[in-house]
Amino acid sequence: MLKLNINGQKKTVDVAPDTPLLWVLRDTLNMTGTKYGCGQALCGACTVHLDGQAVRSCVLPVSVAVGKKVTTIEAVDAQKIGKAVQTAWQAIDVVQCGYCQSGQVMSAVALLSTNRNPTDADIDAAMAGNVCRCATYQRIRAAIHDAAKALS
Repeated sequence: MLKLNINGQKKTVDVAPDTPLLWVLRDTLNMTGTKYGCGQALCGACTVHLDGQAVRSCVLPVSVAVGKKVTTIEAVDAQKIGKAVQTAWQAIDVVQCGYCQSGQVMSAVALLSTNRNPTDADIDAAMAGNVCRCATYQRIRAAIHDAAKALS
């Protein structure tokens, strides 16, 4: 049995320690906001926060999350930065198909948590691991700038 802190709630799961965190979230805890994209940490759809850092949950063994705080897209709007990012996402109309967006939002929140005034280069570097098949990259960048302005 592994004890986890998911979105501020204590959860106990009976899974192998090497089970990817993504599968624990989706299959064991029925939290489907975090998406499976590639399974190789290349696309960013599975991004969650581990003690505030953006990580790829598809390759992260659940045992690494024990004793740490895991934040998923389901709880990101409870934070000031997460709310600002989601509001900007809606105002700019970033989403097309939406599949990658939970990972995009989680990466954007991680960026703005450490850099409240990112340049285009900062945004591009922070978001480089997130793939959007609909190619809404310009709108993603604009939404991050808008969220940063709202936070200042």
